[in-house]
Amino acid sequence: MDIESLRDYCLSLKGATEGMKWDHLCFMIEEKIFVLASLADEHLCLKCDPEDFDELTARHGIKQAPHFARRQWVVLESLEVMLDQELQKRIAESRTLVLSKLPKKTQAKYQ
Repeated sequence: MDIESLRDYCLSLKGATEGMKWDHLCFMIEEKIFVLASLADEHLCLKCDPEDFDELTARHGIKQAPHFARRQWVVLESLEVMLDQELQKRIAESRTLVLSKLPKKTQAKYQ
């Protein structure tokens, strides 16, 4: 997956918006980040289920995301670390996890 395909996919998710923070491309729902992409080095941060954290970080090219909640965010060293289908699944899951922390009324708008 390249950065344009990533952008197209993230924006196809209901309620997703994009912006720039800390010199990174962010994809958000209700101003809450669910994907943070570095344009400089193709690193990609996304939220994961804490139960999947150990499995993900055991894989080559995936580690704990610095400056994010411990065992809840991972960083992929490139977009090629996962196959496109798995990456899309993980992005959708990241959005769902972020959305689940918002008020029930807000969640209802996107389901």
